[in-house]
Amino acid sequence: MFRSHTNGELSLKNLNEEVTLSGWVQTIRDKGFMIWIDLRDRYGITQLVFDQDRSSPQLMEEAKKLGREFVIQVTGKVIERVSKNPNIPTGEIEILVEKLAVLNESQLPPFTIEDETDGGEELRMKYRYLDIRRAPVRDKLIFRHKMAQKVRNYLSDEGFIEVETPVLIKSTPEGARDFVVPSRMNPGQFYALPQSPQTFKQLLMVGGMDKYFQIVKCFRDEDLRADRQPEFTQIDCEMAFVEQEDIMNVFEGMTKTLIKDITGQEFGAFPRMTFVDAMKKYGNDKPDIRFGMEFVELNELVKGKDFKIFDDAELVVGINVEGCADYTRKQIDELVDWVKRPQIGASGMVWAKFQNDGVKTSSVNKFYNEEDLAKIIEKFGAKEGDLMLILSGNENKVRAQLSALRMELGNRLGLRKGDVFAPLWVVDFPLLEFDEESGRYHAMHHPFTSPKPEDFHLLETDPGKARANAYDMVLNGNEIGGGSIRIFDKDLQSKMFDLLGFTKEEAEAQFGFLMNAFKYGAPPHGGLAFGFDRLVAILDGNEVIRDYIAFPKNNSGRDVMIDAPASIADAQLDELEIQLNLKA
Repeated sequence: MFRSHTNGELSLKNLNEEVTLSGWVQTIRDKGFMIWIDLRDRYGITQLVFDQDRSSPQLMEEAKKLGREFVIQVTGKVIERVSKNPNIPTGEIEILVEKLAVLNESQLPPFTIEDETDGGEELRMKYRYLDIRRAPVRDKLIFRHKMAQKVRNYLSDEGFIEVETPVLIKSTPEGARDFVVPSRMNPGQFYALPQSPQTFKQLLMVGGMDKYFQIVKCFRDEDLRADRQPEFTQIDCEMAFVEQEDIMNVFEGMTKTLIKDITGQEFGAFPRMTFVDAMKKYGNDKPDIRFGMEFVELNELVKGKDFKIFDDAELVVGINVEGCADYTRKQIDELVDWVKRPQIGASGMVWAKFQNDGVKTSSVNKFYNEEDLAKIIEKFGAKEGDLMLILSGNENKVRAQLSALRMELGNRLGLRKGDVFAPLWVVDFPLLEFDEESGRYHAMHHPFTSPKPEDFHLLETDPGKARANAYDMVLNGNEIGGGSIRIFDKDLQSKMFDLLGFTKEEAEAQFGFLMNAFKYGAPPHGGLAFGFDRLVAILDGNEVIRDYIAFPKNNSGRDVMIDAPASIADAQLDELEIQLNLKA
């Protein structure tokens, strides 16, 4: 038996007990006559003490040879600490060591394995197995585990059945590039790794499973960022004989339960916002409603005043930043430079102030007199002490630019608090979006999303105006889940493939199995998928999903710990009948 207790459970109630502990040496404090060691495992830290007045010379010598991250086993007596540590559960006791065994020595680790480490991110990812020993990382993985358990319990209680779906599938166009896997037994042919189990969960509904879920790995070969990884985890769900309200009620209930269990916060009905309103008020379809700064459109007030930048713009729109009229010229210029960065792409920014002394001023006083400025400020609903920031240009671009500025100011002003949660549903998305480059429609969500029944006729007359029977759940400015009512009629699905530019042959090759299934009595069905990594991070007051994944990839999609992806041997390529022709 390597241990009688863990390093996180002993207290004064265990005084004078003889115990055996095992773990890693975290810190060593050697005073010569006395040595203290912090022994760490997953459960916590226990202080060990070696005392020359109470320990044998041999034991003292053995203790002096220990190094950081040595794996050791000790046996000793629980005694009361003279200098207590209120910051850890075991801080009132220590172990007077009687026996010491070194189970494994360790090289000096490349960074300190403590809550506050001196290791950079890339270094810690290279030695991720060491990073996991640190409490902040370990606790995030434990939090993820608890979240998964809560999700499984909730959905099981709601009558859902967890079913595993294949990982080796065929490539289907679902909005991102597939990762592909060559088949040795079928030369020249490839599997794809699933971007989602979309068609399989629909087939499970055809199969009569009625309520399905799966906490499942998915894969997308796309550019990475803080909340995106090439392999990620979804809570994937589907239900039969349901309408939109049925699905939204179930998963709103799940989200309320998770937030309450984890934070103690309770919510009533989640607010709902149409896609059109979200774009009009916030410039994106996943608005953070923890703070205001709703968009104010100014075209009717600012055009025709000989200010060419506004006169030539398709849209002039701004936000009111409360209490920031005291921003200096330097601070405002910094914001101007921020929006002019290539990532944002604005050509400039106009500002107006309603100062604390009642004076109204702007960066375009030359073109707008006091009366004009008063009307603009009134349109914003501004009060004394407020700062207004205004952008102009192409409607779609300027909304996206102002949305980015709004979020940046939310961060700078401390308005995006991690312990405050603001969920909502965004509904009534467009079914299709027209791509000018390819000259055809693309599905806003995926090809299996049903139009709203009242918009079916628009597929024949004006497809671009048809709304999707789709819904996204948004939390703190992040889309945490999205879904739709599916097309279950083969003729309507065939019509959708036509609108998306598939030939009959292409549709049959890609989705013939699904269309065939619909011939055998497909029920009305729909579903939703949550981004599990993102949901876990947000409910833990964070937004970076990498911290909640045991072995994540870096921003280049590489696993620097195992050095993947990597080339493979020529013999393997020959076996797969693959010849490389890499571009220079």
